[in-house]
Amino acid sequence: MFIEERHAQILEMLSRDGKVLVKELAEKFGVTEDSIRKDLSTLELDGKLKRTYGGAVSIEEKLQMTEANRRRVSDVEAKRKIAAAAVKLMQPQDLIFLDISTISIAVAQILEKSNANYKILTNMVDVLVMLARNPKIELFFAGGLINRSRDGFSDGLNLEFISRFRPDVAFIGAFGVDIKKNSLTSRDTAGGIHKARMIEVSKTTYVIAESRKIGVEGAYSFAKLGDVNGLIIETQLPDDLTAAAEKLGVRIITAE
Repeated sequence: MFIEERHAQILEMLSRDGKVLVKELAEKFGVTEDSIRKDLSTLELDGKLKRTYGGAVSIEEKLQMTEANRRRVSDVEAKRKIAAAAVKLMQPQDLIFLDISTISIAVAQILEKSNANYKILTNMVDVLVMLARNPKIELFFAGGLINRSRDGFSDGLNLEFISRFRPDVAFIGAFGVDIKKNSLTSRDTAGGIHKARMIEVSKTTYVIAESRKIGVEGAYSFAKLGDVNGLIIETQLPDDLTAAAEKLGVRIITAE
């Protein structure tokens, strides 16, 4: 096999799987691991992949990982405050839905150490991993097609599963919260459709969002702000926005 053919097959595997391993490629092509490392170095120089320890990931995969990690480390203190306020609204006998949101990770960090018998439904991988460590938590989770940049599942298969539940309380993340326009928006349609459905089936819903998201508008409008019961935010809103929210029947919970 010519080197060019091997390179083409490596890129095809990357496109399909998102990553490749040196050892597996060496076995597949019947060449040394050093030969594969040279292949990956060449392809990296051509801007076609990103090398990692023991293998490589696609450029798209690398960008997704970078974006997900960036969101995790931004506004950490605000997310902790909002998470603490959210936990205070939970009752152990209730079924709680935690949406794909970095604030949900902060909530899970609190619940992971709790001695209460919470019941949690989620479609976020990080939340699953953390809460699975606590034997007192009854945990519901379904897979599907993973959205790597969002660290969770937001495809039709997952939607069909979580739609069967009727959560007592749902905590929903949002890319943008425009109080004056009565609008909640997401970055993508798949995630937005999930959020809208959980608002529809849950008995009580709170939007969890940092103050920097107020007045921001994402690409997809998934619900009206007036469709939810409350907004949990880390700082006091201006009086005009608080009044506008209250007019919509939305309770503003300041997590200061």
